[in-house]
Amino acid sequence: MEQENIFLFVPNLIGYSRILFAFISFYFMPTCPLLASLFYLLSGFLDAFDGHAARLLNQGTQFGAMLDMLTDRCATMCLLVNLSMLYPQCTMLFQLSMTIDVASHWIHLHSSMMKGSSSHKTIDLSGNLLLRLYYTSRPVLSLMCVGNELFYCMLYLLSFYEGPRMGFLPAGLFRCVFWLSVPIAVLKLVISLLHLVTASRNIAAIDTAERKKRLETAQ
Repeated sequence: MEQENIFLFVPNLIGYSRILFAFISFYFMPTCPLLASLFYLLSGFLDAFDGHAARLLNQGTQFGAMLDMLTDRCATMCLLVNLSMLYPQCTMLFQLSMTIDVASHWIHLHSSMMKGSSSHKTIDLSGNLLLRLYYTSRPVLSLMCVGNELFYCMLYLLSFYEGPRMGFLPAGLFRCVFWLSVPIAVLKLVISLLHLVTASRNIAAIDTAERKKRLETAQ
């Protein structure tokens, strides 16, 4: 039987395209906000397809899960770096957001792997209700991810202009989308903090069980 090439699995090819679109977005961020936003959101939009491809083609891999998470985290961080330059008075808030985002996802992934899960999106269903809803309801997960990305993307666009005015909107399109996405971004931050706390408790429980086992063996 011919050996499979994990790197050429369809979900991973989609992941590589996401990285390419993200880099194109970063290149245009200082000079072409609309083009930069288009490629940034396109990179995020493709995130919805790699998981479907993995399930449909039975090509889910730990490499693909790690690639997916790292692409999400790095893309958001690069956008936040740009926002820190556009809104220097809010730099501390952007740094805090980056820290919570990276730390919570890393420790959640690490605890999942320690517990034997194959993906950072696999959680203990006996855990926190909000996290359970976040990871078991695809509409909720999609809404949170899309809303969070729109929040930062609209904040970026608002540093250049308000967006087109439409008769039924009280302000420019970008500002209206921004305010609609604010509650979602706040809730996403709360979920990241829950990630951090829940994963830390899971790792502590594993440590406690392993220490107890070692002490019993030593006696």
